[in-house]
Amino acid sequence: MTTTSLTGTSAVKAPSTDAAALTGKRRIAFASFVDENYLPGFLVLLRSLALSNPSVCEDFVVLYDDLKPGSIAQIRALHPRIVMRRVDADHYDSYQKGDQDNYLVRKAYFILDVFKIREYDTIITLDTDMVVLSSLSELLELREGLAAVPQFFYGQHKLNSGLLVIQKEYLSDEFCARLDRCGRSGDYELDKHDQGILNSVLNGDFVRLDPRYNFVKRRLSGDLPVPEDTAILHFTGRHKPWQGGEAGYSQAEERWREFELSDPEFHAAYMESSGGLHHDLLVHYGTPHVARTGNVEVARKLAAAHIGNGDYQDAVDVLSSVHIPLDEAWPHEVFGHALMSVSRYEEAKAQLLLATAAPNRAATAYARLAQMAWVHGNNAEALTHATAGIAVDPTHRSSRLWAQRAASVPAQEQGAPEDQLAHVAFYMDRQGNAGDKLLPESVRSAFGPDTTSRRWHSVHAHRLFDKAALERVNRRRGLVIGGGGLFIPDTMPNGNSAWQWNVPDELMAGIDVPIAVFAVGFNAFDGQSYRANRFGESLRLLVEKSSFFGLRNHGSIEKVRAMVPAHLHDKIRFQPCPTTVTRQLVPGWQDPAKRDDTILINAAYDRAGLRFGHDYAYFLAQMAQAVRDLGELAEVQCVAHSLDDEKIVFDLRREHGISMPVIPMYDFENKEILDLYARTKLVIGMRGHAGMIPFGVGTPIISLISHPKMAYFLRDIERPEWGVSVHDRHLAARLVECSKDLLADHNKTVADVHGRQQELWKATEANAADLRVILGG
Repeated sequence: MTTTSLTGTSAVKAPSTDAAALTGKRRIAFASFVDENYLPGFLVLLRSLALSNPSVCEDFVVLYDDLKPGSIAQIRALHPRIVMRRVDADHYDSYQKGDQDNYLVRKAYFILDVFKIREYDTIITLDTDMVVLSSLSELLELREGLAAVPQFFYGQHKLNSGLLVIQKEYLSDEFCARLDRCGRSGDYELDKHDQGILNSVLNGDFVRLDPRYNFVKRRLSGDLPVPEDTAILHFTGRHKPWQGGEAGYSQAEERWREFELSDPEFHAAYMESSGGLHHDLLVHYGTPHVARTGNVEVARKLAAAHIGNGDYQDAVDVLSSVHIPLDEAWPHEVFGHALMSVSRYEEAKAQLLLATAAPNRAATAYARLAQMAWVHGNNAEALTHATAGIAVDPTHRSSRLWAQRAASVPAQEQGAPEDQLAHVAFYMDRQGNAGDKLLPESVRSAFGPDTTSRRWHSVHAHRLFDKAALERVNRRRGLVIGGGGLFIPDTMPNGNSAWQWNVPDELMAGIDVPIAVFAVGFNAFDGQSYRANRFGESLRLLVEKSSFFGLRNHGSIEKVRAMVPAHLHDKIRFQPCPTTVTRQLVPGWQDPAKRDDTILINAAYDRAGLRFGHDYAYFLAQMAQAVRDLGELAEVQCVAHSLDDEKIVFDLRREHGISMPVIPMYDFENKEILDLYARTKLVIGMRGHAGMIPFGVGTPIISLISHPKMAYFLRDIERPEWGVSVHDRHLAARLVECSKDLLADHNKTVADVHGRQQELWKATEANAADLRVILGG
């Protein structure tokens, strides 16, 4: 596949847009070697992991050599992310062993195959005679070295290999070669098998973990109780619990037998777990549980998980499969949410009205009713519902938002329809995301200096595009769609298009004026996807109908091309976000004569699980160090694009005693946003427009990458070194080093920003020439 360069067409194949590679998000897996003899222990291990860590679901690599199909089916039934990997058994025949013919001795080495795996950044190995009793979050957060618990009988120099936390540098050909040399030479404790080899090779060079992460049974000799802080109990020795156990360890074995459950018992136990339940586990266990029992409360949890993951039709299906009593308000509210997300509005309204009967669910139900009324253009009904929600709960933020939207009076349009362009965009409310607030005006400025209603007819993307809206658009001289990340499935879901513009196919097909898709982005996060065929069908029709189809980065171009037929690929071109060329678009723009001695930091918290994974505590600690060190270069301030962005300030103060002033950019007018970013020396931002807006006004940037679009933009301007992953092992040091480099000769850096911007402006100017022909004016 070819793609366009900054200014034209290039035959060079575009770099990969693999999301994990771009964001640097750590890929974590568990791993065990499993055979038929140890299968009962492994099934208990899987159940215990889920019940003790209900919010954790990473890949689980099963190394095996002789498992039967039925056994593999049992394993898959207990975990949704099983990765089966057959070991290279013959490889270990060349190793020197204490007893070459012993069945168990031969298999003891097979776990070393884990070091041949290259797909993950961190692998946690667990012996199949272990049971997990409490949180493993500390292990998931480890990022350095090879970690293990020292052996019980041999002091701190030797590890017990029952649990290993292996980082990527050990998952290498070089380390595998070291293991092979040791194994073939026999220069290790032969009776310790794989553990002997690891201890010989590492020679004490491993990260020591607390014994509670590999608490060996022998510590409990004399039938001692299992300590309450034990995280992993390890049944070392010949006698295993599933084989009858061993005298003198009855209290330990009782803990193991807590997880010797049937599937129905296990599913029910998981659904009753306290704390957050991981989506994948909830769906894997909740689906058969609901099918078997018809349990309404579990169906509600399952539907809510589907909604949180953007699987709205699945949520509708699961709640449709159970009988919801009239007085069960919460399931009715979730059902209404699911139905409105697939545009089954009348059915949704009925469910939500039922939910308003319960005081604890009424405010949310009224807010959703207000939202639906607003989507249909009925402001009076929306205000009635929102007001009812506020009456139930005066603090209910969503009800207040919809009351504000419904009560707002649209500005009177001043232009004649034949002189106007229609503009589909997300028109942000006051105190909404500052970047989204600026975008509509920025897009319009790319078509000329007049961004008012004299020339533009506003079409809110989230309102249902009905026949009346179609008639209004067809009276204009063209339709512009953009900008922003409109290709995202979950900000304001609908079943008509499955992206942000709520437009049915038949009405899109009825548009008879030229359509220009302008600087739209494909905004799916790493770990987020479009599962509905509806999006693909709507996207294809949009590309076919458009006279101009410009996406704001080459990563989005690749993603969209992959979803439409090949004959449409050439229609998809590069159109930078107009915020990135603001200096060229604002009439009479003047660069600041003097800049404030400040560094502005922005962090984003929407979809935090997708942004940070298990690394938020690490990110926060690194940012604390960075803020301290950056304070020696300039005054460090937090710039909040939305209210949620202030969380970093609260967390830094609470966890690390670091304070920063907060700039509430969500309260700013568009000119104030541009002025502030133009006056500062450097912006370190996690939101896309916390990078693109300052860049567009000529200010140096560093991107905190937690979303692929950040890397896409830096790649397009050929400055990938201006980005640092939020998962980077040396995040603070890299941020400070990069900041020093950019600030050392600030004038030179600003000139570089201007030069990069000029390349984007060339692409914009070239597209503008085509757009003038297409749209006129």
